[in-house]
Amino acid sequence: MTKLLLSLHVLASILAVGPITVAASMFPRYAKPPAPGDDGPHDHDLRTAAFLHKICRGYAVVGIAVPVLGLATGAQMGVLRDTWLVASIVLTTIAAALLMSMVLPGQRELLEEGEGDGEGEDLPGTGMGSGALTVAARRSAAARLAMTTGIFNLLWATVVVLMIVRPGSTTGA
Repeated sequence: MTKLLLSLHVLASILAVGPITVAASMFPRYAKPPAPGDDGPHDHDLRTAAFLHKICRGYAVVGIAVPVLGLATGAQMGVLRDTWLVASIVLTTIAAALLMSMVLPGQRELLEEGEGDGEGEDLPGTGMGSGALTVAARRSAAARLAMTTGIFNLLWATVVVLMIVRPGSTTGA
């Protein structure tokens, strides 16, 4: 049973958290408007950003399986009180809180602000309207979101390392 739970936990981690980390990392690039006067090529594309946000939201729901299966696996292995697992649980909780309180709302805010000249027109095909933030404010918000997403990704990377190395574990690494 332990091997089955561990396999499901690892699969859920790869299939749920992986897409969130990739999509969330790509989002700011597509949501950030070009600088004023920048006539060169840019990646600003709100339809792509909206799709990446949809991936993050959808996989966040599926991602609930990761800690549930992790706790079941830890209980089965009898390691729920081991320091490496407690640290992983704390970091996972922080990452989830960051995703729900900053990353997803930050993405939603950038999408709601949309693209345009601030006159409130809708973006065809996105269901998103134009907001009141200036281009500079949207660029700044996208940069903050990129930083927050980077922290989110570092938290998950740390959890992965803790799961593999298991410092102080007597079960072997």
